[in-house]
Formats: sequence, C-alpha cells, structure tokens
Amino acid sequence: MLVLPGALGGFPAQLYFKISSFSHVLKTGFLKWKPDYDSAASEYGKAAVAFKNAKQFEQAKDACLREAVAHENNRALFHAAKAYEQAGMMLKEMQKLPEAVQLIEKASMMYLENGTPDTAAMALERAGKLIENVDPEKAVQLYQQTANVFENEERLRQAVELLGKASRLLVRGRRFDEAALSIQKEKNIYKEIENYPTCYKKTIAQVLVHLHRNDYVAAERCVRESYSIPGFNGSEDCTALEQLLEGYDQQDQDQVAEVCNSPLFKYMDNDYAKLGLSLLVPGGGVKKKAAAPPQAAPEGHAAPAAEDEEDEYAGGLC
Repeated sequence: MLVLPGALGGFPAQLYFKISSFSHVLKTGFLKWKPDYDSAASEYGKAAVAFKNAKQFEQAKDACLREAVAHENNRALFHAAKAYEQAGMMLKEMQKLPEAVQLIEKASMMYLENGTPDTAAMALERAGKLIENVDPEKAVQLYQQTANVFENEERLRQAVELLGKASRLLVRGRRFDEAALSIQKEKNIYKEIENYPTCYKKTIAQVLVHLHRNDYVAAERCVRESYSIPGFNGSEDCTALEQLLEGYDQQDQDQVAEVCNSPLFKYMDNDYAKLGLSLLVPGGGVKKKAAAPPQAAPEGHAAPAAEDEEDEYAGGLC
C-alpha cells in the first residue's frame, strides 16, 4: 500500500487517490444514466491537495489533470481551467517550466471561453513570470497576449504595463526592431489615456532604440512627431533629445555621453539606461570638421592660386 509521508499522518494514499475507488461514481447502470463527474472531480481535487501537502508533486499533477477532465466532462469550464492551472503549478514545483506554461496557457484559453478574461489575463501574466528567465522570447509572447486581453476589455492601464514588460525584454535581447514597435504601441496608449509625461519618457526610449539600430532618421522623426504631444516642446526631455541627436549627427561622443549620463537618462528603467550608457556615435567619435574659412593674404602679397585651378596659358598661346 502506498503511504504518504508525515504531512498526512501516515494515512494511506488510496483513501485520497486511487482510480478504482472513484470508479463507482463514473459507472452507469439501470438506475444511473449519467456518470457522476462532479463527485469524481471533488475526490480528485482532495487527492491533489493531499499529494501537494505531502510534496509528491508528480502525483498531485496527475490528480489535478484528472480533476480537470472530470470538470470538462461536466461542462464546468472555469473549474476545469483552475485544475489545469494547478497542474501547471505542480510542474513548476518540479522545475518543468515549459510544460507548466503550456498547461497555464491552456487554462487561460478556457477562462476566455468561459467569459472570464480578467482571470485569463492573470494566468497568462503568471506564466510569463515563470518562464521569463528561461525563455524570454516566450515571455514576450505571453505578456503581449496578456496586454491584448486587457486592451480588448478596455483596461488600458493594465495593458500598457504588460506591453512595457515585453518592450524591456525585447531591448534586453537586443531585438531592437520589435522593441521599437512595442514602445510605439505603449506611447500610443499613454497618449490615449493622457499620461503625457510618460509619453516623453517613451520618446527617449524610442530614440535610444533607433540609434542602436543606426537609424538616425527614425530617431529624429520620433522627436519631430512628439512635438504634437502637449507640453513636450520645450520640456527637459525635448531639450535633452535635441542635444543627443545633435551630438550623434556631429559624431561628438562627448556631447552624447554627457546627455546619456544626465539624471534624466540614468534614472530611466535599467534596460534603457544601459542603452544610453553604451551608445556610440558613428565614425568612432571623431567630430565632423567644419570647412575652414579662407585666410586673408598678408599685405602686399597676392593670394596663391588654388592648386587644382588650371593655368589657361600653361601650354603656350598655340
């Protein structure tokens, strides 16, 4: 007989989880036309809790999955989704993170189908946090999915927060083309909810990303388009960005470094602050030289002719 450890005081596991012991609730007969999926789900749920408390996570996961199937057969989608999510958390305890995320994603789809999008979004965000350090690309996808769910529910503040997480992960992974698009979407939402100061900060982030893409034109366009945002023109952020673009265009590394080391840049989110500190101008930081003005000839001496000017009579008259 399988016995659970001390968490259950030595009670036999079969009292909590043994398929044969639940078979009577699923059998049909002459007087019983339908399996009792509700009772079966309840028993599997008790088994899952018992195994979880005993830290037998593999068995707890199996019990959760059986509970989920029983709820599905009973057309109780919300409870089925909860059971799948719990199975995912048992996989998390076993450090099987990709499999855990897969089950949590399945649960979130069921929440949506059940008409509970908020719960779906919270499950997707939880999955993103689980996988972020292992598979950042998957985490970006999950955060973007979560943002879409919140946006569809017109919960824009929650949506933009998740987009911000996705943008920072894209920057961290140096996926600058995707990061530029993600930050633009953030900026559009902040503009829609009239959070203009954060729009200024997103413009700084955009410019840094575009300059790391070596796309000065796109960076300049971001600043130019931001003049339409109330309060941007003449702000500290605007002035700093104009100085940054001027230094970058003139290949003046000192000016670029001075702007990027200012508190305005250094105290941004860490991923963007790092972009500023690592920004190098093209050409190795050698300033563009302005054309030297022509020097006046000393008094009494004629100015020398330009070297490349041809002497009309150099070859004689004929």
